[in-house]
Amino acid sequence: MTMRSRWADETTRAMADKVREAAQRIFANLPSGGGAPMGALGLGAVGLTGLAYGSANCLFNVEGGHRAVMYHRFGGVQQRVRGEGTHLVLPWFQRPVLYDVRAKPRMIQSLTGSKDLQMVNISLRVLSRPDPGFLPTIYRELGTDYDERVLPSIVNEVLKSVVAQYNASQLITQREAVSQRIRTDLLSRAREFHLELDDVSITHLSFGKEYTAAVEAKQVAQQEAERAKFVVDKAKQEKKSTVIKAQGEAKSAKLIGDAVRDNPGYIQLRRLEAARDVAGTLSKSTNKVYLDTQSLLLNVTDSRDVLLESHTKKK
Repeated sequence: MTMRSRWADETTRAMADKVREAAQRIFANLPSGGGAPMGALGLGAVGLTGLAYGSANCLFNVEGGHRAVMYHRFGGVQQRVRGEGTHLVLPWFQRPVLYDVRAKPRMIQSLTGSKDLQMVNISLRVLSRPDPGFLPTIYRELGTDYDERVLPSIVNEVLKSVVAQYNASQLITQREAVSQRIRTDLLSRAREFHLELDDVSITHLSFGKEYTAAVEAKQVAQQEAERAKFVVDKAKQEKKSTVIKAQGEAKSAKLIGDAVRDNPGYIQLRRLEAARDVAGTLSKSTNKVYLDTQSLLLNVTDSRDVLLESHTKKK
């Protein structure tokens, strides 16, 4: 009930009280034995009092988002549902019962077991409202606290029946399918009680401490296995690299030996290359170095090399 309607009711009651007080003062000031005039005045006062009482109790308001069910003392609950606005009511004979038909959220928790016997703590958010066309039936069978009587029981029933069909891992990987299955079954059960569900969603899903610890241990074991696999693969690659390097060095040594045997000038060529590298390094150095050409491999016209070459030609 809004502030405006409360103010109207209070104003009407105040007027009725004033009329009643005025009638009492009239009766108190009338002389005894007045005859017919006194009776007329008395009837008028009674009529005014009845009119004030009726104006205060013959009207009631139905606010926005609400509906009213009328209860009659002789006919019981009437099937007609009053909509929003102001309506007439017979005092004492009729009594309006107001219902809020707007969607209301409700959070329900349930502890149930999965298919692999793991305990699951699941929280479900339900957005529900009554069917306005069946409000008389709801009032007759469930009363005004219909949501307290119906929702906890059917939600727990549906959750236990659906969760028992999935393993603990499936509840996580197939959460959308589980939520859709719960929504479908819950809508079917709620319609039996003339309730409409606008939204059903899983807000929280957790498992027991033992299962959580087992999952964490499994993840750690998988990570260690992957690390061991990586170490093995790395060792295999290093082994292959060593073999390939050894084969390359052996082949290189063989090629060098063949070159030395077939062409003695190969050694002189390598000496020239080494001398070039040494000269390039020394030219970039800021230090002063005093060494002979023999130590720095710069004596490319060594007499021993000339004798070796001449000796080779004679053979």
